[in-house]
Formats: sequence, C-alpha cells, structure tokens
Amino acid sequence: QAQLMESGGGSVEAGGSLNLSCVATRYIFMQCQMDWYRQAPGGERELVSSRSRDTTITYGDGVKGRFSVSEDVSTLTMYLHMNSLKIAVMGVYYCSACGSYWGQATQVIVSS
Repeated sequence: QAQLMESGGGSVEAGGSLNLSCVATRYIFMQCQMDWYRQAPGGERELVSSRSRDTTITYGDGVKGRFSVSEDVSTLTMYLHMNSLKIAVMGVYYCSACGSYWGQATQVIVSS
C-alpha cells in the first residue's frame, strides 16, 4: 500500500489554476508534518508548503498569496490549491510526510 498518493497535475495556461491532492495513510495524516515540494526541470527539489502536526501551514516565498493548502480529515487528503499559475512554478510536485515518506509525484505544466 502506498503511503502517499498524489493526483491532480496536468497542463494549464499561465494564470490558470490547478488543485493537487495527496491521500495519506491514517498514521501519516494524523502524526506527520506533511509537505509539498516542487522540482523544476534540471533543478533541485524545493519546499512549496508545509503543514505541521498542529495544522500550522507555511508557504515558500514564491507562492505566497497564490497557493493555499487545505485538508479533508474524512478522506485523509491534503490539497494544494494553485492559482494564478506562472511558468516559474512548473515542475514535478511531490507530497512528503515526516521527512521520509514520498509520493510518486504529479506533473504540473504551465504554458504561456
């Protein structure tokens, strides 16, 4: 059983929106800090958002005001709502938990 499973990536025009989902196991959802990371083509993985165990959420500088995180406890899902998408945020998005669990990733393509 996968510990984390992302979905929701796709292709969108600049200025558009996408919502990513990360479904976790119950243990992970309840016990772990859960993060979203992005890896741009040829780049390093960078933190997009972080939801702490007390549900405090922080965002990377490049996405503040445009991205938001929400969660649904009933489905053990964390969402990343991405608005006003820019080409600069295109890449492969990963859901991570407890610093050691990683999902299979989902790709976000932003076109001009």
